[in-house]
Amino acid sequence: MLIKEIIHHLQELAPIARQEEYDNSGLQVGRVEVECSGALVCVDVTPAVVNEAIELGCNLIISHHPLLFKPLRRITGATQPEQCVMMALSADVAIYSAHTCLDNAPNGVSWKMADMLGLNDVKVLQPQSGRMLKLSAYIPTEKLNAVCDALFAAGAGRMGRYEQCMYRMQGIGSWMAMPGANPSVGVVGQVMNESENHVEMVLPIWRRAAVEEALLAAHPYEEPAYEFVAMANNEPYAGSGAVGMLSEPISVAEFVMKVKDTFGSSVARCSQMASEAMVQKVALCGGSGSFLIPDAIKAGADVYLSSDTKYHDFVDYGKRILLVDIGHYESEQCTKSIFYHLIREIFPNFAVRYSQQDVNPIKYM
Repeated sequence: MLIKEIIHHLQELAPIARQEEYDNSGLQVGRVEVECSGALVCVDVTPAVVNEAIELGCNLIISHHPLLFKPLRRITGATQPEQCVMMALSADVAIYSAHTCLDNAPNGVSWKMADMLGLNDVKVLQPQSGRMLKLSAYIPTEKLNAVCDALFAAGAGRMGRYEQCMYRMQGIGSWMAMPGANPSVGVVGQVMNESENHVEMVLPIWRRAAVEEALLAAHPYEEPAYEFVAMANNEPYAGSGAVGMLSEPISVAEFVMKVKDTFGSSVARCSQMASEAMVQKVALCGGSGSFLIPDAIKAGADVYLSSDTKYHDFVDYGKRILLVDIGHYESEQCTKSIFYHLIREIFPNFAVRYSQQDVNPIKYM
């Protein structure tokens, strides 16, 4: 099995096009057209993790945080990222990172956190937009099913939890082939009228090339009429953060203890709330999620769980919603489980390991 096959499935879960503009998800270092001898999953890539992969015989490291988040101006080994690049290249180890593309993906980081807390009726807190296209195409009626099947297979027509979604309207298409054309219907110099269907389907932007290729291959016309149009619609299952419901209300103290036990956090910073306050509607976001506090308040959440919350966030919002802040690592270490189980489910006999050298860089004293 080639490394690129594993990366293909990682990108099916978390397409690179879902990442934020500031991010650098994707292949960081190495070759993908080689056999994969094993994969090591981690949150952060450090020299210790790279050395662990080499010792275990794993030539693929899959991390949440990108190794190359900032550009390297030189590679001398003066910094940790430079050391990792040098070590990985010399040992022919590839490094792949899925960061905000995994944060924003359906069933991504926040959804995993919600599942770990046992939340029900989970929804996206801040839906993603601008990642969808609408395909409009004109297809001869007699070839409609064949062309649509090809488009569906290429990834068009998927809306949330529904597949093979399309709108069609029948009409008449007219054209006249000019000299040099090779029409599949009609002859050069003669006006033709043909029964056609105007078909519309949505698709994610990262499927455009495959869908266009499928359309051109399956469509009988020499020059099919079609267009792709950008859509600004929100996606119902993709975006930042999540909000859901506990099965029953619990006290603030009980909720904080549940969070600490669930995510292995020895401490939690919390805003001051009345001792009798209860928690049931929970909003959360893995990693640095303070930008979503207004969204959590708007959603009517009793509590917002995240990390890297600033002092002034507690000042500005702490009286309006319970803020619970755990460590950045604690909130995102579930990414290792996402990577691990995705690969094991698809390749059950493949060697994928949790890094033992990937540890929380922060020690609480």
